[in-house]
Amino acid sequence: MSFPRKVVFYFLLLFSAFLLFFPVLYAFMISFMTGGEIMQGKFFPQTFTLDNYFRVFERLPLMKYLMNSFVVSTGVMMGQLIVCSMAAYVFVFIPFKGRDLIFFLFISTMMIPWEATMIPNFFTIQKLDWTNTYQGLTVPFFALAFGTFLLRQHFKTIPKELFEASQIAGLSRFAFFWRVILPVSKTSLVTLGAYGFLTTWNMYLWPLLVTNNDQVRTVQIGLKQLQSQEVATEWGVVMAGVIVVIIPTLLLLFIGQKQLQKGLTQGALK
Repeated sequence: MSFPRKVVFYFLLLFSAFLLFFPVLYAFMISFMTGGEIMQGKFFPQTFTLDNYFRVFERLPLMKYLMNSFVVSTGVMMGQLIVCSMAAYVFVFIPFKGRDLIFFLFISTMMIPWEATMIPNFFTIQKLDWTNTYQGLTVPFFALAFGTFLLRQHFKTIPKELFEASQIAGLSRFAFFWRVILPVSKTSLVTLGAYGFLTTWNMYLWPLLVTNNDQVRTVQIGLKQLQSQEVATEWGVVMAGVIVVIIPTLLLLFIGQKQLQKGLTQGALK
């Protein structure tokens, strides 16, 4: 690639990155503004003060919401890693009659909209008396078809001879899964874990349905409460809450960006 084409290419990349990141940057600027500056349409605040950040913690139990979101997101992440890795292992290394058909049916659930299963899941949680509990917020998301498919594609790249050698060495199927499969699949597991954590952290509708008090409510519900507390919304305070909420996700994306890219493409070619 010639030098002028490289310049144009990197300019387009920077411009695209700026467009994508602009809403976050603008929210960050608004979080330091007063109501008057926001109404005037300014982009940079006159003074950078933390008043809005102090006020958001005064108006909401935001730290409790953050802790709830961390517990729920971590629980869903761990549940998905356990269930999806074991399901993918079965679909690759344990032959049984109708395995391909069952896998096809399992993957076909990806085409079912979440809204179609939300009501049956809610009735199930209600019957189990799991409303306002961590298990009600986490257990319905443990079985993930996408996660099973992702790990299955990676497990298929592991040589069958390795499995045969483990059987000759006397390893049980679970020992082979625990000692061999999981250690060589760290990248795909990290990818799935990050995906599950980020998806759960940003979830809004399901926590709204299965919680009716502040005991286990998550930060997304808290942000909506902050916006609807008053007739005239103080957007500086709201954006301060938004910035606090998205910091963990941005850190996770920046730290694990290479692992995410590698894990998503690792099983693409066998």
